Amino acid sequence: MKKTMGALMGAIEAGTDFIGRVTLWVTLLMIGLVAVNVLLRYLFSFGSVWAQELEWHLLAALILLGMSYALQRGDNVRVDLFYAGYSPRVKFGVDVVSVLLMLAVSVLFIKLSLNYVAQSWSINETSPDPGGIPWRWAIKSLIPLGYALVALQSVGALLRLFHERRAALDGATTAVGKSDHV
Repeated sequence: MKKTMGALMGAIEAGTDFIGRVTLWVTLLMIGLVAVNVLLRYLFSFGSVWAQELEWHLLAALILLGMSYALQRGDNVRVDLFYAGYSPRVKFGVDVVSVLLMLAVSVLFIKLSLNYVAQSWSINETSPDPGGIPWRWAIKSLIPLGYALVALQSVGALLRLFHERRAALDGATTAVGKSDHV
């Protein structure tokens, strides 16, 4: 059971790391696109609706795909004012409740977005602007995918919390056992 939990946790974290590397490239692509668009607009008075929409689509991909990576790395916003003074047991409880809430919110967003995305696919939704991107349905499809990645990373975070808790308890038991024998 312990090996299975560790393997599952490792697989989830490896997948999240891969998604994080993908978002790195999306970020670089978006920065390049914005720079080119700004140069074209201000130096040559040339603008493209398609390129401008692509900026927004890449930003949406960056955010929706990057949420799970930020969660894994602990880059999400936290308020440690009270948390820092909590005992390890209370911190563990707060962490578990927080991850379970994140999981619940992710599942709710997935559920709420599925009909929205299905409708977009069914009408082959495109940009309402002339010259815009014709695949609006594709970017909307990232909504449930992004939250599914957050839900998956939440499961990985729960596994890590319980794994670390078990290791800490095993270490404390071993330390107590060793001191009794000395």
